[in-house]
Amino acid sequence: MPQHEFDPPERFIAASVGPPGQRTFFLQVSGGGRRMSVSLEKEQVRILGERLADLLDQVAGFEGAPEAATGLTDNAPMDTPIEDDFRVQSLSLAWEPTRRRVVIEAHEADLPEEDDATLSPEELALIGSIRVVLTPAMARAFAQRCALAIEGGRPNCPFCGQPLDPGGHICPRANGYRR
Repeated sequence: MPQHEFDPPERFIAASVGPPGQRTFFLQVSGGGRRMSVSLEKEQVRILGERLADLLDQVAGFEGAPEAATGLTDNAPMDTPIEDDFRVQSLSLAWEPTRRRVVIEAHEADLPEEDDATLSPEELALIGSIRVVLTPAMARAFAQRCALAIEGGRPNCPFCGQPLDPGGHICPRANGYRR
């Protein structure tokens, strides 16, 4: 499987492109003269950021504290051109205790279990994959960027909590009336 490794990356961010309600979310990583952008769902960005923060709270100590990420905050927009190399189907998150590093992997397809032979070696070789290795401070800054990337969407309905379109929405809590 072609795995693109960035250990460590020069830049790793989560961002979105487009107006609220029609945004496309991306992870963009660059380093060593290479840059990759992969698209994914808003929920994947949210969960990745939350799980990463939880992992850092559990294992990284002061190295992964929010204060450690202060100088590493990257609020700049994505580098252009913005074209996704693949659509993320699965993400993995791990802690390397010997190196004290966080490893994030994004895969184009769900990878089969070792004893599952559903994909041929040729099909497996075509699946795109990115592996990013981060220091705890870089990982915390990335988790904070994930939280910023999912903000700025449509406001939520005060009654049901679903996103409001510019013209309102049919609210289930208001018996189907438009809000």
